[in-house]
Amino acid sequence: MPKISRLSGCSDWIDLSFVERERTPRQLMELGIRLHLAGLSFSNTVRELEKFGVERSRKAVHDWVHKCDLQPAVDENPNHIALDETVIQLDEYRYWLYTAVDPETNKILHIRLYSTTTTVLTERFLQELAEKHNLDDAVFLVDGAKHLQTALRRTGLRFRYEKHGNRNAAERVFREIKRRTSSFSNCFSHAKPSTAESWLQAFAVWHNATN
Repeated sequence: MPKISRLSGCSDWIDLSFVERERTPRQLMELGIRLHLAGLSFSNTVRELEKFGVERSRKAVHDWVHKCDLQPAVDENPNHIALDETVIQLDEYRYWLYTAVDPETNKILHIRLYSTTTTVLTERFLQELAEKHNLDDAVFLVDGAKHLQTALRRTGLRFRYEKHGNRNAAERVFREIKRRTSSFSNCFSHAKPSTAESWLQAFAVWHNATN
């Protein structure tokens, strides 16, 4: 299927080990996952798959994305980390999206969704980040948020205040996430926080693979 290969590109980062009895060819499943994470709504992804003679529901594509359990790679050695948070709306509820980005590679190192924002939760986020990556040489770039700076002090991590510059790497990721999730409603509409976080982590893997 040369046309499929041309559209799907390298999909080494997609793990379809969860597949047992799936009537859709794996190459087309990978294509569906890539197309959705690249920016297509579930409806438009379904339409693209129909061009290859595959008729699947939006829920089927949704399930492929979430069953893959995509997680950003580990064992990075960043020199700088842009640390920030932003608000994500799930129906009428507000959640806080934490992200850590390597501004030199533009890779998302860690991403989590919390129901609130506190110093304790920030410390938990940093502990998870430290478990995944080597932070020995890392300097965190943060804005004036006191709870971020307090959590970094408590965990013994180095940081400096930076209003613009490399810290904007996290802002760029936030802008893209917000653009993507507002451009079509069936991604976060009526979604559970765990489902939204799963999509955000899958987006992070796609983002890292294409940068």
